[in-house]
Amino acid sequence: MRRNYTGYNYEPLPQRSNEIEDENDKLANELKEKVGVLKSLSIDIGNEVRYQDKLLRDVDDDLEKTGGFLGKTMTRVIKMSRGSHNCNILYIMLFSMVVFFILYIVLKFR
Repeated sequence: MRRNYTGYNYEPLPQRSNEIEDENDKLANELKEKVGVLKSLSIDIGNEVRYQDKLLRDVDDDLEKTGGFLGKTMTRVIKMSRGSHNCNILYIMLFSMVVFFILYIVLKFR
């Protein structure tokens, strides 16, 4: 079934295509600038992430080295405590107390 549209008059759009194209070009340039800013920001974020990752890996390596050093030191202390010279532990404790006392005095009167 066909309908008859007798009351419809077609009128073309007014000739504003140059204005619309200019506005589209302007909006496209703004969008291009925003995309450029976002690109540079994402590159900066990527560089920062790589730098932070490197720092974390370095800290992890340092902690592993420190853990190994501390483990070796603890085994030496345990060996020394099992030995027949139990006075060595007392000497170490007294020495550390004296060092901490001296540090306290120095830092307090600084």
